[in-house]
Amino acid sequence: MPIKFSGWEAFCEKSRHLKPGQAPKSSHGYTMYHGTHKSSATAIISSGFRPSGGGTLGPGVYCSRDINKAMGYPGNCSANDRVVLKLRVRVGRVKKIDGQSLNMQTTWHQHGYDTAWLPATATARLEEDCVWDPKRLTVVGIAHCTDSATKTSLEQLIQQQQKSQGGGQDRQKVIKCKVCDSQTQLQHIVERCWECKAEICPFMDKHVCHKRE
Repeated sequence: MPIKFSGWEAFCEKSRHLKPGQAPKSSHGYTMYHGTHKSSATAIISSGFRPSGGGTLGPGVYCSRDINKAMGYPGNCSANDRVVLKLRVRVGRVKKIDGQSLNMQTTWHQHGYDTAWLPATATARLEEDCVWDPKRLTVVGIAHCTDSATKTSLEQLIQQQQKSQGGGQDRQKVIKCKVCDSQTQLQHIVERCWECKAEICPFMDKHVCHKRE
């Protein structure tokens, strides 16, 4: 007896961590890290980043997808005074800085780019990024802090910032869709599959039905 198949399967990029040497895609958001002194972390979380006036890639906010790179900064303090912030970075238009684009190493923003990416090389073992607009970076967590009290205080501050930036939306009731199992604030529209008549949700990752004829 023949079997007829219907349905769909969707794939999404759930991990925002780039692999070593993998170029960031323009307009995507990625997880990166920024090392700072613990006395500066509170101001960054509360008021945002202040771009540096210069550096290897010129003015901007420096960060890296490699936490080991971030853990080396700032270089003029002890390891116990360092805090590594976990960031969500909207990279925008990205310029890769390599041997063919050294003339744009510090002027990439003047050419219309939002982020400069310097891949890891034999001389610079860990990659780094420079983001022109600090509004493209959001602190989402504390990746490293040896002082447990400081870490707890900073994490609480991050939660407060997330609530205030949400404009009160965090107080809205979050429900779980009974079909796709995702968390949502709006009820999903559930329909019947046109073949097997099973309940389906447009936000399901996959649905396959087997209808015998």
